[in-house]
Amino acid sequence: MSRSALARLLSPRSLAVIGGREAAEVIRQCERIGFQGEIWPVNPKRPEVAGRKSYASLADLPGVPDASFIAVPREVTIESVATLAKMGAGGAVCYASGFAEVGGEGVDAQARLVAASGNMALLGPNCYGLLNYLDGAALWPDQHGGLAVKRGVAIITQSGNIGLNLTMQARSLPLAYLISAGNKAKGDLGEMIDTLLDDERVTAIGLHIEGLDDIERFSKAALRALDQGVPLVAIKTGRSEAGAALTLSHTSSLAGSDQLFDALFARYGIGRTKDVGTFLETLKLLHVHGPLSNRTVSSMSCSGGEAGLVADLASDAGLPTPPLPKDAEAKLFEALGPKVPLANPLDYHTYIWGDLDASTATFSAMLGAGYGMNLLILDFPRADRCDASSWDVTLQAFENAQKATGAKAALVASLPESLPEHVGQRMIASGIAPMQGLSECMEAIRIAADIGTVRARTREAPLKRASSVEVERAYMLDEPTGKAALNAFGLTVPKGEVVAIIDAGKAAKRIGFPVVVKAVSDTIAHKTEAGAVKLNLESASEVEAAAKAMTPLSDRVLVEAMQSNVVAEMIIGVTRDPLFGPTLTFGSGGILVELLKDAASLLLPTSREAVEHAFDHLKLAHLVDGFRGRAKGDRKAAIDAIMAVAAYAESERDMLVELDVNPVLILEQGAVAVDAMIRTMKDN
Repeated sequence: MSRSALARLLSPRSLAVIGGREAAEVIRQCERIGFQGEIWPVNPKRPEVAGRKSYASLADLPGVPDASFIAVPREVTIESVATLAKMGAGGAVCYASGFAEVGGEGVDAQARLVAASGNMALLGPNCYGLLNYLDGAALWPDQHGGLAVKRGVAIITQSGNIGLNLTMQARSLPLAYLISAGNKAKGDLGEMIDTLLDDERVTAIGLHIEGLDDIERFSKAALRALDQGVPLVAIKTGRSEAGAALTLSHTSSLAGSDQLFDALFARYGIGRTKDVGTFLETLKLLHVHGPLSNRTVSSMSCSGGEAGLVADLASDAGLPTPPLPKDAEAKLFEALGPKVPLANPLDYHTYIWGDLDASTATFSAMLGAGYGMNLLILDFPRADRCDASSWDVTLQAFENAQKATGAKAALVASLPESLPEHVGQRMIASGIAPMQGLSECMEAIRIAADIGTVRARTREAPLKRASSVEVERAYMLDEPTGKAALNAFGLTVPKGEVVAIIDAGKAAKRIGFPVVVKAVSDTIAHKTEAGAVKLNLESASEVEAAAKAMTPLSDRVLVEAMQSNVVAEMIIGVTRDPLFGPTLTFGSGGILVELLKDAASLLLPTSREAVEHAFDHLKLAHLVDGFRGRAKGDRKAAIDAIMAVAAYAESERDMLVELDVNPVLILEQGAVAVDAMIRTMKDN
């Protein structure tokens, strides 16, 4: 479906509402949030629906609807969609179930539904519909908690009930759109994001993702969102058994499906949250402030305990709380006097409670100190049992300080329920983010800062659709052939020779001792377990004996030079995912790969900048940088090795099944791949 058709469905000027009880509820909900366009009920058995004249059939409508809500049985739904398509309607929400989600004949019914829709946009089937709080269109057959807004966040979810719950939030988050996608019979998440990006009233987009259909389309939409400065935040649920056939490599144990979604989100600056509360708080922060370019945090509270909590939680989230600058310290001393220890986080005590001028001066000093985000911790008393009138002075002082400094600020309740909705709405109107829950707030700041970091980096290319490969037909290259293929792309391998077993000693003399001897085989993936490798051989007689012992495994051996001055061992691997295609993983290597699980995964194609950024976050990086006075490794050579493997994998993306280079020895100067396993669909 086209973006224009979907835009027409999402922002309609005329509605056809087909059905009985659910149709009546749609009309009532549209009226509640102020829809100003035409609403045409369609029901052959009722002269009116929800107090409006009903039409016996779609053919009787006075015009062509931009959007239709269809709440009739499955087969009638298909017939209605076919009629609307012939009329030139914009799109339809298909409420009925019994389609692909039930399997069997439901799959066929869904295919017929799509065929009947022609150029129309479709949401569903098996979905609740959509809410447009900007234009007052509620194609939604139930009550909901939202109100009309002028700008706000959009949320897309496959779950109607999760969507309904999100409308009931009392966190003062302004909702612009809520879209329940259901079965996603037509269109995909990427198209929905693209269409929402066309609406400048949308400030951020939240995604509840169970799975993705078109990774290329999604990545292009994510890139556009990044360029437009409209942040994306996701909750990803469900785990697939991606790569179940990839059983030979160590890499397959490090790069699971969920890790690849993490890589996708990191690539395009999509914030990932694990729970609904943090999801909403992150969207709220982004609505008010957008992505952050500075991840430092200041905090003010009239409690030492709260100051300590903020310090700990900020540290856990990787958010620095730098000491006060001298000029800010001087201003705070002037406002607070000598009784208050000056620090960040600041416990300003209660001396200034209720004093507007002193509170304004204190808050202004902190907000003017140059921190990326400035927090005021303030929990409100229960409205049903207590009087919160004195809290208003503190609010006013904070608003004054933010207006005077222009700093990014957030009012934070340590408990989510301790911030009244009307206070949150007031803060948003003042350009201050009302945050509910200290942990949720810190995570939201981290995500907003991470998005800001990605925005500042060079853009990664859109992903490509993964090609289908019959992995059961793949075969393994022997080690020398695999190394030669990788060496052609710049991966350094040891000096070595492939010789007959009888010639192994002579080859070792030419190479120089010590050497390693390996059986050459295209069936042995793990040589150590099979007795197919001998290390640190110091003489021709040792080499000859080792080679002879490998006669049952192969009639040829690989004789290679041993490496010295090893600082660290690294693994570089590529696995094939049904959705993402070839994916790159690298990290701490050697025999403890699965135990350490110190690895990063990137989607291909990738960039050197992305590889360097991921490498910097590994424990391996500390070893390479000279951990506790140890010798430093060649970081550039390590990155070169990763990029060489990435280049090979990208060149073979339609044929490569899996690849394991383990270990790559990072030396004081250089990096050398001493083993390689490649499974592919063609002979290199």
